[in-house]
Amino acid sequence: MKLISISKRQNLPKYKQIILSIEMSIAEKRLKRGDKLPSVNKVSLEFGISRDTVLLAYDELKKRGIIYAILGKGYYVKSEDFSFEQRIFLLFDELNAFKEDLYNSFLETINRNAQIDTFFHYFNPEVFKKLIHDNNGNYSKYIIMPTNLINAAAVINTLPEEDVFILDQTNPELKHFPSVHQNHHKDTFNALESGKNKIKQYKKLILIFSSYKQPIGMREGFIDFCQKNQLHYDIISNFENNEIQKGDLYIIPDDRHLVNVIEQSKKQKLIIGKDIGIISYNDTPLKKVVGDGITTISTDFKEMGRILAELIMNRQKEQVENKSSLIVRNSL
Repeated sequence: MKLISISKRQNLPKYKQIILSIEMSIAEKRLKRGDKLPSVNKVSLEFGISRDTVLLAYDELKKRGIIYAILGKGYYVKSEDFSFEQRIFLLFDELNAFKEDLYNSFLETINRNAQIDTFFHYFNPEVFKKLIHDNNGNYSKYIIMPTNLINAAAVINTLPEEDVFILDQTNPELKHFPSVHQNHHKDTFNALESGKNKIKQYKKLILIFSSYKQPIGMREGFIDFCQKNQLHYDIISNFENNEIQKGDLYIIPDDRHLVNVIEQSKKQKLIIGKDIGIISYNDTPLKKVVGDGITTISTDFKEMGRILAELIMNRQKEQVENKSSLIVRNSL
């Protein structure tokens, strides 16, 4: 990895990019005390910038006691003992309990050696684009949760490639970025397969699926499971006071629909786990007690946060599939 990197796509002035690169190289132990920095002429020629720009960066580092100069020889690292915090841009899709678990685990693992600014796009492509555009160049790392937003890859590609990490959902257009993600197709199929002895007791499986918000892989995994096991199924986009039939099993990615289904079952005096079944997504402490326990398909969000922090700290460029499982409770 280069000691100094400059990107034309960043809003940050070039001399500040040089300063940040050197600070990061020292913080990450790629530069140590006494090591020589690339010469002013070399940096100038490599990046097509003026010598004055490089000198401005080196002079600032000298003033801060991080480097020193030897006349006729060049610039050297003087100190590794300076306060350097990664500035991390973290873009979530929305705020919920399991994102909080992810965030807290990430923060704990990275040991608070970072300034983390958290933003939310709420599945709005224009908000997503504006947040990334306005913050390009202001951070040392960018953690992006792109969901299934249209043209997300094109927007993310405006960021410096070496500083981007993808979280929760990825796709072939983002395969060149490191990530910690779920394989929603495989996870849904495998989770349902693991519980199929109970699932086959139901007359019909109904997936409540909002395509603008939910990962397409969930839908594909659900269909594959139903077709493989020759089960009757339906996919609906919404649930508001729908009539529930005995023997229906609802598979519900969105917690707002989960509440609606539970309320409707009470109106119809249907017993969850006996008359109807429910499988929710993304486990929370509340789902352990609601309705004597809601069965969930869930990844381990604490583990996701931990792995993400370790990728950043260890400068690893990997794509990691976070494990998921079916947690069976009384609603199934």
